[in-house]
Amino acid sequence: MSAHALDWLIARPIAHRGLHDESRGVIENSIGAALAAVSAGYAIECDVQTARDGGLVVFHDDTLERLTDASGRVADVDSTALSALALKGASETIPTFEAFLGAIDGRAPLVVELKSSFDGDLSTAARVAEILSRYRGPVVIESFDPAPIAFLRGQAKALGVAHIPLGIVGEASYDGADWIMLSPSQRRDMTHFLHYPQTRPDFLSWNVADLPHAVPFLLREGLYLPVTVWTVRGAAQANAALTWSDQIVFEGFAPAL
Repeated sequence: MSAHALDWLIARPIAHRGLHDESRGVIENSIGAALAAVSAGYAIECDVQTARDGGLVVFHDDTLERLTDASGRVADVDSTALSALALKGASETIPTFEAFLGAIDGRAPLVVELKSSFDGDLSTAARVAEILSRYRGPVVIESFDPAPIAFLRGQAKALGVAHIPLGIVGEASYDGADWIMLSPSQRRDMTHFLHYPQTRPDFLSWNVADLPHAVPFLLREGLYLPVTVWTVRGAAQANAALTWSDQIVFEGFAPAL
């Protein structure tokens, strides 16, 4: 896929988990946050994970406590029950992926991040592909985990998503507490981008705190891949980031279009 084929991805700033604002009752990854981004003219990033029954929900955290009054792991609750859970501070509930897509209806570019436990389970990727094969809007799929991206790369035609660009989300180090689930080989491959022959990403989304860095520099300057950066939280940070990248994934302010 040529870099120019992804011009639409980097044409406008990408609202991280939608254009959310807790003070106004617009919560991250909600349909309201997605519609606010559509109205403001931004692209949308969202997180998708699998419920106990195999249904997909748009939700970031592994557990429910931060954003709802319920507790426990998202993966241990059926999607019907999850979609009935109210989001704290809002009049909305956790959206199913299908409902989220239906609300956007192709009116804004969409970046779908696959959440993963890094355990080799590819069911989320397969189900997302099944649903997106029928979606008629501008969309890309990305993940920190190389495994689902490699799976989609290899099976894209059979899954009906050969037209959907695939990306890797990355950062400079995977040694912190957030990454204790990784095996030594996973940590090595992700740190040094050794998964490239299997994933062959069409774009990269990189941690803004880790700029400049060789990985985004080489993918952008050597392979001419678009590079977005997350999560940008102010105009000064955005201006600095755009020296090394093509577009920002933002929250907490309203960047110029």
